[in-house]
Amino acid sequence: MPQTATIDDVWEMIRETNRQIQEMAREDRERRMELDRRLQELAQEDRERRAELDRYFRAMREETDRQIAAVSKQMQETDRKLDRLGGRLGEFVEGLVAPACETLFTQRGIPVHEVSRRVKARLPDGRMMEIDLFVVNTDSVVLVEVKSKLEVGDVREHLERLGDFKEFFPRFAGYRVYGAVAAMVMDDNIMRFAINQGLFVIEQTGDTLRMANAADFEPRTW
Repeated sequence: MPQTATIDDVWEMIRETNRQIQEMAREDRERRMELDRRLQELAQEDRERRAELDRYFRAMREETDRQIAAVSKQMQETDRKLDRLGGRLGEFVEGLVAPACETLFTQRGIPVHEVSRRVKARLPDGRMMEIDLFVVNTDSVVLVEVKSKLEVGDVREHLERLGDFKEFFPRFAGYRVYGAVAAMVMDDNIMRFAINQGLFVIEQTGDTLRMANAADFEPRTW
């Protein structure tokens, strides 16, 4: 016959069930604690990786900034050297062109009484004009722009300078004003552009300077 469960057996079953539930709860707490601990470790590792990346990128930025500053300083120094070299080269070219002006313009029917270098004038409003070579006689002046290498922008600026000349130098209001450009190096298209604008063009050929304009060239007057 089957054995009948007693009240003690029931309580024992209840106690065993409670024990199992408590054991499961304890194991669950331990798993949760282990999970929290691992999550904290991962978070710490992530913070450390982020901190390491931050240090790396900060060092990269600082090194890049240092290199940019060094390059900028070097470029500024190079620009200063080029400016000084350009100034000396410009003076050298002017020194070559100035003595040739008397012969070259006299051959074109413009007698030369005086050739001046770096002639400047300033207006009350602060605007300033500088003329590289200023060729003058009793009724005519020639404004010569001198470059080591002539660019289109140089020609355009000189045309503007010629248009403003008498405002800056009113004592020459009754004079015929001519324009000229001179350079050691100039492209053929730039030379043609200057000539088409009515300017005399002085170019270097070998060891000498010559007027590039045709013999029948009619210069523009301002």
